[in-house]
Amino acid sequence: MIKRQLEPLLVERLAESPAVVLLGPRQVGKTTLARAVAAHYPDALFLDLEKATDRAALQRPEMFLAGQRNRLVVLDEVQALPDLFMALRPEIDADRRPGRFLLLGSASGALLRQTAESLAGRVAYLTLPGLTAWEMKAGMATNPAGLQSLWLRGGLPPSALAPDDRRSFNWRQDFINTFLHRDLPGLGVRVPAETLRRFWQMLAHAHGQLFNASQLGMSLGGASHATTTRHLDTLTDALVARRLMPHLANVGKRLVKSHKVYLRDSGLLHALLGIETAQALQGHPMAGASWEGFVIEQIAAALPPQATLSFYRTAAGAELDLLVHHQGRLLAFEVKLSTAPKPTKGFWQALQDLKPDAAYVVAPVVHRYPLAEGVEVLPVEALQAVLGSIQT
Repeated sequence: MIKRQLEPLLVERLAESPAVVLLGPRQVGKTTLARAVAAHYPDALFLDLEKATDRAALQRPEMFLAGQRNRLVVLDEVQALPDLFMALRPEIDADRRPGRFLLLGSASGALLRQTAESLAGRVAYLTLPGLTAWEMKAGMATNPAGLQSLWLRGGLPPSALAPDDRRSFNWRQDFINTFLHRDLPGLGVRVPAETLRRFWQMLAHAHGQLFNASQLGMSLGGASHATTTRHLDTLTDALVARRLMPHLANVGKRLVKSHKVYLRDSGLLHALLGIETAQALQGHPMAGASWEGFVIEQIAAALPPQATLSFYRTAAGAELDLLVHHQGRLLAFEVKLSTAPKPTKGFWQALQDLKPDAAYVVAPVVHRYPLAEGVEVLPVEALQAVLGSIQT
């Protein structure tokens, strides 16, 4: 089993808080990680709330939970039983001992609203990303495909670890069908599956671009701006899409204020675009945008939970793909799909505008090296070390 980078932080949060909510998309490995952590707790109880037998145990949650005060209780797919949050609040207040509940969920929007209303001040939140380059390197010492395979297949473990690219691609196609026809309706989404499939595919073609709700609505047959925004909300809440907000600095420039959209898993992006092999990916017009989104997710996975992400763009053309804000520090990132990256004039102008504490160009290179004063070229594998330093 590949050891997940989040495991030590999850153990730490359980030692500090009576309840921890672990979020992540379907099949990202939440259950596997939770079982690994629960193995260190004597007599831990694991309930899968998608199983009728486990839900039956919680028909009278107040009585049931009160009888489990000496155990870690892991509740998987907790969004399937939303009324449970109201019962958890008085139970946590009755015994605030750390490490009582670990709640696993696949839908951030619904879960965060429920916990904000019911468990404010009683719960910690963590998000499990897909497999990262450094997790794969540590877990598979002899991985011949390496980073390119992870980029092609994405970070969902059944896809990343499939025996070959064909079976990985088939698994992702099946995942998309199940997600649209079973998972989203299970979360209360009433939009027809084929409508959301079309929207998701359109979003794949708009990956890394500014979100234009009106244009997407026209492509959906005249759907309104509000409708396409709700569709994006659905995919964002289900943790398969990311909104990247603009950095609205006071620099005396006309700033782009629309957000950009990305699909969070590169493997699902490629499945929606019909890209099955590394050769097809390298020659595809979306390769550069796909690489950008892949690197952004690798950066997000290496950051402490308090860090925030944004991008910078002005009407005059100054642009940075990603800004990381953490404890008063500002780091700038540009992403290039080139072994000899050469940032554009807009990158240098953006550095003059914002004056970040450090700037990096992330590219498919073997070694890190300085590009200019205060600017360094990094391979993806070096991101963990670079970003880990901002947590200390």
